[in-house]
Amino acid sequence: MANFGPKDIKKLREMTDAGMMDCKKALTESDGDMDKAVEWLRDQGMGAAAKKAGKVAAEGAVTVKVEGSKAAIIEINSQTDFVAQNDKFKAILTDVVTHAFDNSITNAEDINASTINGEPFSEYLSQQVATIGEKLVVRRSALIDADENVAVNGYVHANGQVAVIIEAKCDSASTAEAMKSALRDVAMHAAAMSPSTLSYKDFDADFVAQETQGRIVAIEKENEELSRLGKTLKNIPQYISMSQLTDAVMADAENALKEELKAEGKPEKIWDRILPGKIARFIADNTTLDQEQCLLDQNFVMDDSKTVAQYIEEKAKSAGGSAEITAFTRLEVGEGIEVEEEDFAAEVAKQMG
Repeated sequence: MANFGPKDIKKLREMTDAGMMDCKKALTESDGDMDKAVEWLRDQGMGAAAKKAGKVAAEGAVTVKVEGSKAAIIEINSQTDFVAQNDKFKAILTDVVTHAFDNSITNAEDINASTINGEPFSEYLSQQVATIGEKLVVRRSALIDADENVAVNGYVHANGQVAVIIEAKCDSASTAEAMKSALRDVAMHAAAMSPSTLSYKDFDADFVAQETQGRIVAIEKENEELSRLGKTLKNIPQYISMSQLTDAVMADAENALKEELKAEGKPEKIWDRILPGKIARFIADNTTLDQEQCLLDQNFVMDDSKTVAQYIEEKAKSAGGSAEITAFTRLEVGEGIEVEEEDFAAEVAKQMG
């Protein structure tokens, strides 16, 4: 005769979130001992996690935790977006980002190797897999842990698919405090505009050279089609990044612009009023890579008359100080994960066979 009843099954289910039949089997296997039943379910959960290990977890969510001059950001992947919207999944997300924040863990590898709530993180995650019913992966994480002279903030887009943490070195603690709101605006900008790096100074010269050649070829092909249609052709840029605009290049550009003004019959005495605008246009036309991929060089979405760097400089100046964005981390769920296209009909046939 069983040493448990419906109330025990209900209690075990509430404790573990496991299925009712699983709870009944666990109590049967443990002869009604609740602690042993929990242990049995844990073991089964680990088994379930192993079975799910081959599944690709490309969905999920991201989140941040920000307090003072400290911020943590994490990405946890699941197999379906449905699970990522589940309250249990959201609770796991909160637990893990709080764990990373409180313990100053800087990356996902260290999170996965850590101890949480007195047990190995791998065991904790296996229990969550058993509860959720899908493979879960703590894939990426980052941490900012700065002093009081550094402004820190973050942003999570409403759908939980994109998040950003960002920091700016300031001249004082008071400026850092005043800059937090502006940094949140820039974090929102980064979420929307997908910069891949902070500055053109981060680019490798070979990467820039390859991008330049690729863009020139692409525009040349596009111009062939525009020419066939009798439409205006696009300008083919000489350069695409500030890293290519050396002093010699800029000197040649200025001389060429002066020749243009001379050919147009503009009096030389007014050139100094015209040249700055033309040079600025030359730079804009020849730094398209920076504008697309570098946070500081992108036009600020809330005021595209200035770059992000200029916006921060102005905000800091109005606060009576100075500030410079020194780092940011942007995570978008699933980016870089390759997912195989599944033949649903073939999968069903396989299951039926």
